Amino acid sequence: MPHPPTGFAPGLSLASARVIADAALAKGRALNLAPLTVVVLDQAAQPKLVLREDGASLMRVEIATGKAFGCMALGFGGREMARRSAKMPGFMNALSDLCGGRAVPVPGGVLVRDEQGVVLGAVGISGDASDQDEVCAVAGIEAVGLAADTGDPQ
Repeated sequence: MPHPPTGFAPGLSLASARVIADAALAKGRALNLAPLTVVVLDQAAQPKLVLREDGASLMRVEIATGKAFGCMALGFGGREMARRSAKMPGFMNALSDLCGGRAVPVPGGVLVRDEQGVVLGAVGISGDASDQDEVCAVAGIEAVGLAADTGDPQ
């Protein structure tokens, strides 16, 4: 058996995840937001990095994870998830049931794409208003030179 195992796409590196999270938190501090939690998922929707600022309230890790996980599950950003949730609540309820309640369809979940549009992972942030969480996620993703897909047209 090859070592390491072959056939797995690398997605986001741990180094990139650290830069994304640090830049996102720095943006939150610059905007004077409430304490944030940043979750970076890899291409398999597995946690790559979780950072929770001092003073972040209860359930922020789960909410941030849900924002990122929902994006990975459906293949688009949190803004599109929110629109579809409003238009098709039955579908979103079914999705929630299928994934054990792990999809949170609001802004603050952002897909991370490379220059060819390939999804490398997702970032979810929770702690302030969802729109502000999203601003921080975008800042983090752009800090590593990757494309942030919020679910809105570019």
